[in-house]
Amino acid sequence: MPSFDVVSEVDMHEVTNAVDQANREVGTRFDFKGSEAKYELDGTEITLDGEAEFQLQQMLDILQTKLSRRGVDIACLERGKVEVTGKRAHQKVRLRQGIDRELAREIVKLIKDGKYKVQAAIQGEKVRVSGKKRDELQKVIAMLREADLDLPLQFENFRD
Repeated sequence: MPSFDVVSEVDMHEVTNAVDQANREVGTRFDFKGSEAKYELDGTEITLDGEAEFQLQQMLDILQTKLSRRGVDIACLERGKVEVTGKRAHQKVRLRQGIDRELAREIVKLIKDGKYKVQAAIQGEKVRVSGKKRDELQKVIAMLREADLDLPLQFENFRD
């Protein structure tokens, strides 16, 4: 029986490369000279460190540009609050991965409301969709791409 998985994953290797490129750009840009601004990647969290809040906004723009050029969807970024301590400002940006229970239920509900002849099952951080016809599965993929979900989705493991 044909099936596929709906997942939300980020290529961490590309994220590491994008953070390294952003650090290089901040080090060479004229408006950041002598400011000791930097990015730090720790697991799925990127810390932006600069002198002022407006610098953090510029750094975030640089980071988003580098990520999008490397094929990482910036909709997975979750910005934290800006913390100003003395002469430094910090902001944490979290990379959201995996489909949480609430979003998985919403995806299953969208599929069932569409009256497609498929079954959807939540399996951990992904949703498995299976059906008898490949065309029905492709319709579900098209519907999910059009749906306004706040997390970027990928479709993998498509089997006939």
